[in-house]
Amino acid sequence: MITKPDSSRQPAVWQRELAASLISPAALLEALSLPADHPQLAPAIARGFPLKVPLAYRQRMTPGNVDDPLFRQVWPHALEAAPHPQARIDAVGDLAKARGGGIIHKYHGRALLITTGACAIHCRYCFRRHFPYGEQLASRRQWQDALAVLAADPSIHEVILSGGDPLSLADDKLAALIDGLNDIAHLRRLRIHTRQPIVLPSRVDEALLRWLARSRLATVIVVHVNHAQEIDASVAQALARLKGSGALLLNQAVLLRGINDQVEVQRRLSESLFAHGVLPYYLHLLDPVVGAMHFDVPLQEALKLMQALGAQLPGYLMPRLAREIPGQPGKTLYTPQGTPCLD
Repeated sequence: MITKPDSSRQPAVWQRELAASLISPAALLEALSLPADHPQLAPAIARGFPLKVPLAYRQRMTPGNVDDPLFRQVWPHALEAAPHPQARIDAVGDLAKARGGGIIHKYHGRALLITTGACAIHCRYCFRRHFPYGEQLASRRQWQDALAVLAADPSIHEVILSGGDPLSLADDKLAALIDGLNDIAHLRRLRIHTRQPIVLPSRVDEALLRWLARSRLATVIVVHVNHAQEIDASVAQALARLKGSGALLLNQAVLLRGINDQVEVQRRLSESLFAHGVLPYYLHLLDPVVGAMHFDVPLQEALKLMQALGAQLPGYLMPRLAREIPGQPGKTLYTPQGTPCLD
C-alpha cells in the first residue's frame, strides 16, 4: 500500500498542491471533458492501486483526448486485470536483496534506500505498485539502522534515495538524512530518483535547494520523464533550479506501448530534455509487474526503434536501452544490434 506523504506543521505550497490532487476517476474524466461512462475503467483495480494526479500534471493533458499520453500513464485501465504469464509481483527482485532498515543492496558499490512509500502521482506501470512498504520502509527512526549499515560497509560509495518518491518527504526529514550521509566518510555520491520535479514542479523550492546545498556528496538527480508533453514552463523552471544547485540531471524513461513507442516521440523527448539541461540516460524496457503488461514493448520492437532513433540523433542524445533482470549484478543494456551487456 502506498502511504500518504509526510507534511510539516505549516504545509509548503507543494504540500498544499499535493493534498489537492485528483483521486477520483470521475473527477479526472470531468476535468478532461471525457465521457463519464468511459468504458476502459477498472473499478476494482482503481481501488487496489488508486488514481492520484496533481493538478499541475493534469493541466498538461489534452481535454477530450482519451489517447493523451499523460492521461494513459495514470488511468486505471481494464487491461490491468488481464493475467499475463510473465508478470510478477516483485518484478525486479527487490525483496531478495533487502537488508533491513529500508536498504536494498543489489549492485557493487551502491546501496538503495527506500525512504517512503508515497508518490505525488500513481503511474500505472510502477514496478513497485505491489511493494510491501509497511515491511521494508525506512522510518526516520530506522534511518539510524540504515546509516549504521552503510557506515559499516566501506565498499559502498553511492547511496540512491528511492521510494515511492523521496521528495515526498518533508524537507526537515530529508535534511536530517543528508546530514547522516555526510558523516559517512567513504560515501562519495548521492543519487536521487524522483518524478516530483516533473509532476509537481512546485516541489523544487528554496527549502529543497537548501538541504541539497548541505550535501558534501556529488549529487545526481534522475528525473523520470516519458514524453516531451510532460515538460512545460513550470517544469523547465524546476529543472533549471536543480541544475543551478550543481546537481547532474539525468533522465530515466520507461518505454510504454501507445505512449512513447514511436521514433518521433523519442526524438522530441531527447531534444526537449537536453534543451532543459537533462541528459537522456536510460530508456527502460517495462519491468514485468502485475497489472502493467499492456504497456510492454517487445525487445525486437524496441531495438528497431533504437536503430531508427540512432539515425536521427547524435550519440550524446541517445538513451541506453536497458532492462533490469533479477539476480544480475547490474542493469542489462542492449546495443542497437540486440547484444546484451551489463552496465
